[in-house]
Amino acid sequence: MRGTARLSLACLLLSGCMLGPNYKGPPKMLPQGQNFVRAADAGAVPSPPLAQWWLALQDAELNQLEAQALAASPDLAAARARLRESRAQLHADQAQLLPTTGASGVYLHSHSGDGLLNGLVGGASGSGTQDLNFYSTGFDASWELDLFGAKRRTAEGAAAQAQARIADLADTQVSLTANVARAYVDLRADQQRAALAEASLGLHQQMLALEQQRAAAGTVSQDDLVQLAQQVQQDQANLAPLRAEISVQLDQLAILTGQLPGALDAALAAPTPVPMPPAQVAVGDPALLLRQRPDIRSAERNIAARNAAIGQHLADYFPKVTLLGDIGFSSTNISQLFNGNAFSVLAAPMISWTPFDFGRTEAAVSQARAGRDEAVAKYQSTVLKALQDAEDSLARYGAQRQNLQALAQAYGLAQRSAGFARQRAAQGTISHLQMLSAQRDLDSARDRFIQAQARTTEDYIALQKSLGLGWQAPGQG
Repeated sequence: MRGTARLSLACLLLSGCMLGPNYKGPPKMLPQGQNFVRAADAGAVPSPPLAQWWLALQDAELNQLEAQALAASPDLAAARARLRESRAQLHADQAQLLPTTGASGVYLHSHSGDGLLNGLVGGASGSGTQDLNFYSTGFDASWELDLFGAKRRTAEGAAAQAQARIADLADTQVSLTANVARAYVDLRADQQRAALAEASLGLHQQMLALEQQRAAAGTVSQDDLVQLAQQVQQDQANLAPLRAEISVQLDQLAILTGQLPGALDAALAAPTPVPMPPAQVAVGDPALLLRQRPDIRSAERNIAARNAAIGQHLADYFPKVTLLGDIGFSSTNISQLFNGNAFSVLAAPMISWTPFDFGRTEAAVSQARAGRDEAVAKYQSTVLKALQDAEDSLARYGAQRQNLQALAQAYGLAQRSAGFARQRAAQGTISHLQMLSAQRDLDSARDRFIQAQARTTEDYIALQKSLGLGWQAPGQG
């Protein structure tokens, strides 16, 4: 029975225990079955959303830009480098659990006139010139026993930090994909608005030329002519900033995809319609949000890392035991270096302990506990802000959908009114200026409709970002 107890004690000492609290996960933040409050107004359904959400916009050029950005973005490259750095630190901390070994070899040669060194190593002292050779080789090893789990807690914390870097990389991907889509939508909207402004400018220039001919014949008042000239100038003023914004968005897309400014000018020069979101948007539920949003994942892993630090510092209260060993051969004659008389073995345990450190360990433990509590509070704050972000995005998206419907109806009415005005102008029942006023109303209604389309898609993009979508797990390289 005593032998069994001694064996159990020896196994306990070799395997060691782990001081400090074991990590049990983050605090519960959601009741069972919680759904998004604002989902119904946004036409959202609780089914799992698409990770590559931009595919739902059904725009091939946008899909290509997103793929290019995920492959070549410098920001992502920096995030991946930070992840590799964190993984390397994890491997280094895990290696601390294993023994360290080394090998050494020494050769000494002495040319002495009085034989002093020869005497020191056991030779007879005397006069005259003497040569001394000394050979030594061997292996040494040391192993600090992790009796109280300090090194295992360190490795545990490093693993949590590496997982947090994975979440940070995912967060960078989420922001990147959203920024690419937003810049692309703005580009297509401004291209549509610029095309509308150019068409309006061309029409008004033609009308101005005709009215100038009629004014020369005395059939048009100068007031009408001045109004047309003012409209032409206004069209030119509206067009200039749109062209500038198009250039800015093209450059932004180039940078986001890891290219030089101007690289996408030719490929994206042709105007295309603003991509629109699907009729129904899958959003899942808040519980899924907590699992997929990267900033929440990062905050949770930070709790685990801070929790591991408590046990790491608690181990400083107890002694550290290191096993030392050395196997070697030494001789003054190389031919006798590896015989039995030259062999030596050294094995020894070393204990280091600082029982009185005047409160340094206690302070470190208190600091670690406070750091864990801070991480818990930050996690709770991150979750609440993420839920607010999602609910606010749902509310804005739902309201913008209604706004888009209203502006679509207004645009349809403006089209009918402009058609009637053109018919009446052709019949001579209204003036060209009255027709111009109806056309101006139509252009304004269409411009507002294009902006509403862009805003709707941008709110859709913001919703996807708030759900933490748009990232993929990294490889293990």
